[in-house]
Amino acid sequence: MMEQRSRDPGMVRSPQNQYPAELMRRFELYFQGPSSNKPRVIREVRADSVGKLVTVRGIVTRVSEVKPKMVVATYTCDQCGAETYQPIQSPTFMPLIMCPSQECQTNRSGGRLYLQTRGSRFIKFQEMKMQEHSDQVPVGNIPRSITVLVEGENTRIAQPGDHVSVTGIFLPILRTGFRQVVQGLLSETYLEAHRIVKMNKSEDDESGAGELTREELRQIAEEDFYEKLAASIAPEIYGHEDVKKALLLLLVGGVDQSPRGMKIRGNINICLMGDPGVAKSQLLSYIDRLAPRSQYTTGRGSSGVGLTAAVLRDSVSGELTLEGGALVLADQGVCCIDEFDKMAEADRTAIHEVMEQQTISIAKAGILTTLNARCSILAAANPAYGRYNPRRSLEQNIQLPAALLSRFDLLWLIQDRPDRDNDLRLAQHITYVHQHSRQPPSQFEPLDMKLMRRYIAMCREKQPMVPESLADYITAAYVEMRREAWASKDATYTSARTLLAILRLSTALILCYRPSFLSSRLGPQSWGLQSAVRAGTSENGGCGGERRCE
Repeated sequence: MMEQRSRDPGMVRSPQNQYPAELMRRFELYFQGPSSNKPRVIREVRADSVGKLVTVRGIVTRVSEVKPKMVVATYTCDQCGAETYQPIQSPTFMPLIMCPSQECQTNRSGGRLYLQTRGSRFIKFQEMKMQEHSDQVPVGNIPRSITVLVEGENTRIAQPGDHVSVTGIFLPILRTGFRQVVQGLLSETYLEAHRIVKMNKSEDDESGAGELTREELRQIAEEDFYEKLAASIAPEIYGHEDVKKALLLLLVGGVDQSPRGMKIRGNINICLMGDPGVAKSQLLSYIDRLAPRSQYTTGRGSSGVGLTAAVLRDSVSGELTLEGGALVLADQGVCCIDEFDKMAEADRTAIHEVMEQQTISIAKAGILTTLNARCSILAAANPAYGRYNPRRSLEQNIQLPAALLSRFDLLWLIQDRPDRDNDLRLAQHITYVHQHSRQPPSQFEPLDMKLMRRYIAMCREKQPMVPESLADYITAAYVEMRREAWASKDATYTSARTLLAILRLSTALILCYRPSFLSSRLGPQSWGLQSAVRAGTSENGGCGGERRCE
């Protein structure tokens, strides 16, 4: 399709020689799906959706640079001076060479066309790749991804690690020439974006928590609801009451502080270090399923690039682009790292910035940028000698650098100590689970995972402040802790970050409790977790740590 314009200004323009609509249009038209159109999972967008307007949600893994895309090519004839316009509808086009004007055809002058970039029309173009959320991937399946082509003002909205909702038209990629012969009847697909919305909350938050039933409100109003909620985490695993309370606080998290532009993280980082067979990996797996956004990886199978971001070459433009790693994909969620001690030292150093600044700074192949990695890190590791050796000091058993240990708010050292009564209860618990495929009967029924997600989402909506009485209590207790640590061998691991960790735990407890319970229980609970950690052990069953918390 071609359109021409003669250089004669007095010539009457017919539909054949008028300006093309794409060249004169000064606005962009996008479509938005109806309110009844529910977002789909990426793996549910199939062949029957081709040509339809669909809405998908996912996390952005790769974003290309913004490039100018030609939509109208303007040519000028070297003989007659007429302008020829060629609207471009496909990804590729064949430039015109011979002038098709009436004057050149009459004179048979054979005028040649030259492309005029200043007279052509360009729009902004960007390619984006989305991956479905971890909670949308069935067990044992690989996460699906989809290519999104973005044009106009929709560009530069998202970057790797952002959770977005994209509304667009699902279309096939039409190939020409040799590629079409090789491709055969199959075709690749993409999503032509019409509306992109960044989501700052999880999918459960976006869809709304909904109205709580009368029974759920009654459970929340109970004084021991915090203990019930913590005990409902992995109820099949016996004991570890203190560890489960700490994992609940990790899911709730604290509140980010930004005094005068300096950001202080609110996410809680926890490291579970203990003997083999104390259910560390099972706890990580349960948290991975419970958290709305999470990524699960292992230390031996992860590299520094795989955790942070990789530089890859774009298949369309051939330029280098960034693709986010596990920490970027877990933005505003939880990243579970198992076998943390098996990770190489160079790869382990790559997460230092993430654990404190919550960002990833990239300076590779001419790309200088900063990605968000606002996630909590839950790590599981074994002692340096496989099992905890009581004849050696705590530093010799852990053998992790102080710069890394200080970034963990809680470091649980779980020992498997022989105890006749505790071993009997543990054996009876495991035997009952294997016989009946469920947890043994207890004083209360464990809460449903969906209700736990709703309550955790409700807790995260609050914006609490630490009470003045609690601030005085924490200040005095921290000074006493520093004095005791200076006199002992553990002075290396007690610093100002310990005080920030206690404040984060206290804020998370404020989010969990009702206001009427704050003054009487918050201080001992938040300090009790730190005391249980500093005591060095949480036996298999967690009885000792529980007594210290109370």
